[in-house]
Amino acid sequence: MVDIQQPGTTPGTTAGPAGPDGELRPDGLSDEEELVHRMAACRPGPRRDRLREAAIVAFLPVARRIARRYGSPVDSREDLYQAACVGLVKAVDRFDPGRGHAFLSYAVPTIDGEVKRHLRDHTWELHVPRRLQDRHRRVRLAQEELRRRGDGRGGTVGDIQRLTGISEEEVRQALAADRARNPLSIDEQYGAERRLSLAETLGGDDPALDRATDLIALRPVIRSLPDRERRILQLYFFGSMTQREIADVIGVSQMHVSRLLTRTCTHIRQRLLAG
Repeated sequence: MVDIQQPGTTPGTTAGPAGPDGELRPDGLSDEEELVHRMAACRPGPRRDRLREAAIVAFLPVARRIARRYGSPVDSREDLYQAACVGLVKAVDRFDPGRGHAFLSYAVPTIDGEVKRHLRDHTWELHVPRRLQDRHRRVRLAQEELRRRGDGRGGTVGDIQRLTGISEEEVRQALAADRARNPLSIDEQYGAERRLSLAETLGGDDPALDRATDLIALRPVIRSLPDRERRILQLYFFGSMTQREIADVIGVSQMHVSRLLTRTCTHIRQRLLAG
């Protein structure tokens, strides 16, 4: 016996009551799901656009509920809801009734994936591994649950551990990761009178660091010099003696001291530049 489908029905379903436009609809569909099926059966045009808009509006509560699962701070919940709405629009546009799946079984993971993508890409100022982001979300949800139970602080590490089942060390990591969401501004004011900014407490570049590097590179070159040249350098640069005074100490002429200084400094410079 051949099963003849009635016009407007989806393969694998039986005909149900007629919709608002006189079309037959599959049994078991809610009014909201019917909108998606009717839209999918329409050709592009104004009627399909109206059905698409109506379907999106009808499932907005689902997007809202999924966004609320993530326990975001109040000031970012609207952004999370907008991300969920983007996922809902994608689900409505991409849903294919011919595959035989219920719309919600396709829409929920699509919306959830869009929300997770938003959390990963837009709500963390610093890079945090995804597993730590997921752990952080579980901790935030546990804190909200504990607050609903009457603990205004959101519970201790032990309370969160018992509620989530993750280790206390992982709870501490998740709580520390929360600072990566909104790092402090360097203009943040501190102190009793809040007149000191964070920027004023940060260190600056130490000009002596470059000199320290040069001294480290210079030490083996100096050690390789003959004793007399090392003695002349010591008296001239560290003893602040004149060339005439050095000549009297070494027992040579001032002119010879000048030549030795020039030759030694040139040798040192060449060795340092050669690396």
